[in-house]
Amino acid sequence: MNVRRLIPTTAVAGAVALGLVTLSACGGSSDAADKNGDGRLDVVASFYPMQYLAEQIGGGHVAVNTLTKPGVEPHDLELKPRQIGELGEADVILYLKGIQPAVDDAIAQAGVKNTVDAAGLTKLEEHGTEAGGHEHAEEAGHESEAGADPHIWLDPVKYAEVAKGVGAAFEKADPAHAADYKKNTDALVKKLGDLNTEFANGLKNTTTKTFITTHSAFGYLAERYGLEQEGISGMDPESEPSPAHVKELQDIAKKDKVTTVFFETLASDKTAKTLAGDSGLKTDVLDPLEGITNKSRGHDYLEVMRSNLAALKTALGAK
Repeated sequence: MNVRRLIPTTAVAGAVALGLVTLSACGGSSDAADKNGDGRLDVVASFYPMQYLAEQIGGGHVAVNTLTKPGVEPHDLELKPRQIGELGEADVILYLKGIQPAVDDAIAQAGVKNTVDAAGLTKLEEHGTEAGGHEHAEEAGHESEAGADPHIWLDPVKYAEVAKGVGAAFEKADPAHAADYKKNTDALVKKLGDLNTEFANGLKNTTTKTFITTHSAFGYLAERYGLEQEGISGMDPESEPSPAHVKELQDIAKKDKVTTVFFETLASDKTAKTLAGDSGLKTDVLDPLEGITNKSRGHDYLEVMRSNLAALKTALGAK
């Protein structure tokens, strides 16, 4: 990721004071108010993985606005006063604490009643840098839990747990359509269960269990399917790894029969291609799914995750 450009707390507070003119309408009732005027629940999602859940579970009963637009690196998001104002207009805010400091700050100031933190809907774990993981929250000074890895959506099982929590929150915010939210949640959880089975079966027998990636976002995925993730630059794929770390990765590649160095669509592929070229390895895309663009290998979460599975099976020598 690029170096984060955090909005000072004072700036956020000022923008909130200017933008949140209708906050009081979000409280005082067990049901969310209809602010869009068309009977739909007005949902603000912080970035794509939250947007996907809102759309899949809400269906035609929700209008979803996403703070992080396609092509924008989520960690680097800067909120404009207008966007902060939209938080106050929302019936439901859906976000993941610890991955976007600017969003965390704005939501803390907003105090909207129906606020859903996905990090609280499943168990977060630490995936330290020594194992190729990174610590977005810790290094940014914003923690979901101490040193916790926020990339829960890359594990279909944990993502399904989050989906259940989001579904329950929608049912509470909009009881009139609770049955539909429950039905949609169950359907999504089944799709994620099927995806988990595909990953488990596809990665069961492989020549190697180790993969190298620029962005160390795949700690949960690696743990779920018995793989080993090795990150080039950890938190920031734009930074240059030290010569010692490059040598370490080259040694790991030889020892573990690594064939491929992965990079992602929203960040530079320079370090990945340099390491691959120096080590005689191939390169391919492993998408952390922080956003969907025209460069993504799929149109939605499920399609891109299946593309990731295909790439992993090829790189790891699945049998």
